[in-house]
Amino acid sequence: MWVPRLRHQDFLDRFEERVKDRGLIVKEWVDQMEILQHDSIQGFLSHCGWNSVLESICASVPILALPLIAEQHLNARLVVEVIGVGQRISPSNGSVRGFVKSGVEKVVKELMHGEKGAEARKKVEEVGVAASRATEEGGSSWCTLNQLIEEVCRKDVESPICK
Repeated sequence: MWVPRLRHQDFLDRFEERVKDRGLIVKEWVDQMEILQHDSIQGFLSHCGWNSVLESICASVPILALPLIAEQHLNARLVVEVIGVGQRISPSNGSVRGFVKSGVEKVVKELMHGEKGAEARKKVEEVGVAASRATEEGGSSWCTLNQLIEEVCRKDVESPICK
């Protein structure tokens, strides 16, 4: 499944015709979290924007990191090297952008069938469970958010959201 930006409609129409028997191009808005939670999703090719990283981890879906701009490169490094929940698609010529088909194919196969992929899948499952626990009632994130709300709404603090 591919959910592209619609800037290149002519290309998308031709591409959609070419891949209609092998893939799905979605041209309208979709709920990314709902898709990531579907049982058939086994990996997520992501630019590594922070929300996408969090959603993928919370859904326990390993990430194929393809950062494009700004903090996405740092997020990709965190995903691959620090947390260990994904694989990086390396640029084809050492630059920040661009990749080749064989490079993507290699990383997808590694994620799906390789040793590093197995480690990433195991780790994202563990981290995803921990993230779910943190956001459930009584979990650490849930409690911290409630503490913040209580602090903002204290009687001695002026707050327009608590009136």
